[in-house]
Amino acid sequence: MGGLFSELSKKLAERWLTLLVLPGALYMAVAAAGTTLGQRAALDVGRLPHAISDAAQAPQVTTVGGQVVLLAAVLAGAAAVGLAAQSLGSVVERVALAASWGAWPWPFGELAERHVARRKRRWDAAQAEYQALWLRERAPRPADRPRPLERHRAAHRCKRISVERPERPTWSGDRIHATAVRLDREAHVNLLILWPHLWLVLPEEIRGEIGRARAALTRAAVLGGWALLYLPLTWWWWPAVPLAATLVVISARRLRTASDTYATLLEASVRLHLSDLADKLRIEDQPVGPLLGGAVMRRLSSTVSVSGPAS
Repeated sequence: MGGLFSELSKKLAERWLTLLVLPGALYMAVAAAGTTLGQRAALDVGRLPHAISDAAQAPQVTTVGGQVVLLAAVLAGAAAVGLAAQSLGSVVERVALAASWGAWPWPFGELAERHVARRKRRWDAAQAEYQALWLRERAPRPADRPRPLERHRAAHRCKRISVERPERPTWSGDRIHATAVRLDREAHVNLLILWPHLWLVLPEEIRGEIGRARAALTRAAVLGGWALLYLPLTWWWWPAVPLAATLVVISARRLRTASDTYATLLEASVRLHLSDLADKLRIEDQPVGPLLGGAVMRRLSSTVSVSGPAS
C-alpha cells in the first residue's frame, strides 16, 4: 500500500509540475522580461543579463533563507498562474462548445444568434451548390456533368462551415452537436439520455480512447486560456501580441481537431455498442437502426438524465 501511495504522489507531482508550474514559470519569466524591457526597448534582450545580475546581487537573495523564500514564491506564483490559465481554459471550452449559448447574457446572446443565422445562410447556400452539382452528375450526357473536383470542393466548403446544418455559433460546438443530430435521425436515439447508460457497457479500451480525446479537447481550451493571460502583458511589452496571437491560432486549430476526433469517437461508440446495451436491457437482437434505437429509448424513457458526453 505504501508503494501505491508513493507512486500516486509521484504522478501527481509530475502532473502538477508539467501542467501548472512549468507553464506558469515561463509566463512569469516573459512577464518579468516584458516589464524590464518595456515598450521602447522591447527587443533589447542584451539588457536582461544585466538586470538578472543586479537582482541576484540583492541582499535578500544572497542568503540561503532568502533563496528558499524566493524559490517558494516562484513556485507558488507559477502554480497560481497555471490555475488561472486552467480556469480561463474552462471558459474558453464553454464558449467553443457553446452548448448553452441561448442563455448567454446580453449582448453576447444576441450576437451569437445573429452569427448562427449567418452560418445557416452560408451553409444552406453551400449545400444547395453541392446538391446541384450532385444532380448534374446524373446527367445523361457526359459533357453536361461537372468535374468531380468541383463537387469535392463544394462539399469541403460546406463542411468548413458545419458538418450538419449549424445550430451553434462555433464549428466545434456544431461538430459535437452533429453527432447527436445524426444519431437521432438515423438510429432514433437521444444521445443525452443514452450516453450514461452506454458508457457503463463500453469496453475499457474504448473508454480510454474517449477519455484521451476529451482530455485533448480540454488541453486545447487551456492553451486558449494561456493566450488570454498573455494579452494583458501587451500593455507593457508589445512582443506579447504575436505570442498571444500564435497561442490563439494553435488553440483554435487544436480545438477543431480535438472536437472532431471526440465527436467521431462518440458516434462510432454508439453505432458499434448500441446492441451491447440492448442486450443488457434484454431487448431482442436486431440490426442497429431506428427499430433498435426506438426500443432502447423506450426502455430508458423513465430515466432522468441531466448530463451528456459533452457540454
